[in-house]
Amino acid sequence: MTTEDQLKELVKNKYSEIALQDKTTNAASCCGAGGCSTEVYNIMSDDYTQLSGYHADADLGLGCGLPTEFAKIKPGDTVIDLGSGAGNDCFIARHATGEKGKVIGIDFTPAMIERARINADVRGFNNVEFRQGDIEQIPVGANMADVVVSNCVLNLVPNKKNVFKEIYRVLKPNGHFSISDVVLIGNLPENLQKDAEMYAGCVAGAIQKSDYLQQIRETGFQEITIQKEKPIYIPADILQHYLSEKQITEFHSGDTGIFSITVFAKKPLLNNQASCEPGSGCC
Repeated sequence: MTTEDQLKELVKNKYSEIALQDKTTNAASCCGAGGCSTEVYNIMSDDYTQLSGYHADADLGLGCGLPTEFAKIKPGDTVIDLGSGAGNDCFIARHATGEKGKVIGIDFTPAMIERARINADVRGFNNVEFRQGDIEQIPVGANMADVVVSNCVLNLVPNKKNVFKEIYRVLKPNGHFSISDVVLIGNLPENLQKDAEMYAGCVAGAIQKSDYLQQIRETGFQEITIQKEKPIYIPADILQHYLSEKQITEFHSGDTGIFSITVFAKKPLLNNQASCEPGSGCC
């Protein structure tokens, strides 16, 4: 059985390879990790090119949504991006938060951190910082962030509950997150569930949509909203490595679905803050 540490090491190794590739190469691969399909990225990733603050050389085509488009970032905000890659979402967030704001990108992979820092340095972005770390232990103090974003990353983490707890910890009261991720409706075929390579390929690490949302609720978040949802079709040239032709037909015609969702949720105000009105003298 593959342990959590082994899965993390697999992800780190795969994304170290991806960090050295360009978007075109990643677009012809299975989540950037190998030449298993020419279709995946046209389906998984959304088009960032129309968003303000977009820089093509920071876009490795690894996302499954556009969380920064929905993140309600305001000028002056502090934003944390979990799984920041080459810096794509961080730079878009920087455009929204402006010179007075701050953006912190967190990534597990040293090669990604190095690439992101180079991308920030060549542009003179002094209010964008990249830190290496595990998002189950975010290297940021408590109550620091106004907004947390993440794009197709939590599905790579074995213990998602720990990540949601950490997001709650680093957000300020009344802060919020917007996260794009891959979830399931129905059960994946057993061979896909067990395959570690597909875990790094953004599919086998996904959990049930209902469980995903329940974990967010149990952490204490409020105002949970699905901002966007789209189905993800896994092409037969990937599935044939794991399933028979009959199983592929059943998989595509059955009740199982793989979806990209973008979820918004807010950390509530503390009890004393919730009842404190301006001018009341209690603050």
